[in-house]
Amino acid sequence: MARIVSLLPSTTEIACALGLGDQLVGRSHECDFPAHVRDLPVCTEAKIDAGQPGAAIDRDVKQLVRDGLSVYRVDADRLRSLEPDLILTQSQCEVCAVTPKDLEGAVSDWIGNAPQVVSLEPNRLQDIWDDFGRVALAAGLEDRGAAIVQGLTLCVTSIAEQSMREKRRPRVACIDWIDPLMAGGNWIPELVTLAGGKCLFGRAGEHAPWLEPEALWQADPDCIFVFPCGFDLDRTRAEMAPLCERPEWSDLRAVKDAKVFLADGNAYFNRPGPRMVDSLEILAEALHPDLFRFGHEGRGWERWRPR
Repeated sequence: MARIVSLLPSTTEIACALGLGDQLVGRSHECDFPAHVRDLPVCTEAKIDAGQPGAAIDRDVKQLVRDGLSVYRVDADRLRSLEPDLILTQSQCEVCAVTPKDLEGAVSDWIGNAPQVVSLEPNRLQDIWDDFGRVALAAGLEDRGAAIVQGLTLCVTSIAEQSMREKRRPRVACIDWIDPLMAGGNWIPELVTLAGGKCLFGRAGEHAPWLEPEALWQADPDCIFVFPCGFDLDRTRAEMAPLCERPEWSDLRAVKDAKVFLADGNAYFNRPGPRMVDSLEILAEALHPDLFRFGHEGRGWERWRPR
């Protein structure tokens, strides 16, 4: 059995979905699902205070990047002591999690057999399914990986086929960061389309773009989804002030029609693993409640209401 260290929440979930949970021997500081992984040794930490307001997080992250520094620190001694055969990480976003570059210093002087490093780079929905195959291949479980992906894609296809029957396709703005504003990118536009909506900002396969507030006011979307990267539902609710206190906010169609939805971006939309299907379900049942009821409301998402 391989000894696996996962340095990304989504790869931890992929590993567990493949039945590799008992082979995990270490995790990142952000890996929290399934619940049992929280007992694993932690091998990373953030260099910034994630508890400060969103604008301060953005400022500190940008400063580190400008200085050519990583946002994360790898505990090289702990990682070495765990003697992993396989390390799972990502190269999709230097702000989201540890990258191969961050690992270089931690494993460069290891003597003996160096661990295999599998670095994932999902940009579109299909890339996420392909990543299941990459992790499965590294673990010698190709058939199991293919079977799991088939089940997930069948769920996606079923929702897409149902949503196509709905003639009304609301115009949707997805907010990936509040202060400053950032729209959802990568797989988010695809999910909106599959759920029966039209994504106003962001392009499939491209990183989340910055969004000028004026563009949001001018677009006047039918629905607004807010799921900041790394924030759960409670944190998202608490961070809404910089957006909803703008004088233009109350004039938006989505606000007047009570179609502003807050969601858990940390658990779902910004975690490219098996819960992408749950993310699609959340979008579908919020956009078309007469057509879909998956039971995520109140847990994975809620309607925003003025205080």
